[in-house]
Amino acid sequence: MKVCFPVESNKGLDSVVYGHFGSAPNFVVYDTETNAVDNISNQDLGHDHGMCNPLKALDGKSVDAIVVGGIGAGAINKLNAMGIKVYRASEGTIQNNISLFQGNSLSELTINNACNQHGGCGH
Repeated sequence: MKVCFPVESNKGLDSVVYGHFGSAPNFVVYDTETNAVDNISNQDLGHDHGMCNPLKALDGKSVDAIVVGGIGAGAINKLNAMGIKVYRASEGTIQNNISLFQGNSLSELTINNACNQHGGCGH
């Protein structure tokens, strides 16, 4: 399974998970089967607020899940339509969040607990 983590800068598994999907400069993708780590530069960084195109942001790369501090309802809907589940990250590094993800300890984000005009989502 390929798990994607929005980050400000790529420091591999020591990267800190970013607070918001659409404005993250980079994405670190961790493959739970091979332990491979890849980086994707956000290709949709200049989008208007609320107009994030997750497929463009991920440069067309395929992932199975997103773990992030916050994300808008529109992006959640688009990701879910592609079969990608979104989870709320715990504070800390990707390594910490991988352990929590694999232990089923991260909450799934839905449009009901998405960011709304950057209010109440921790970023």
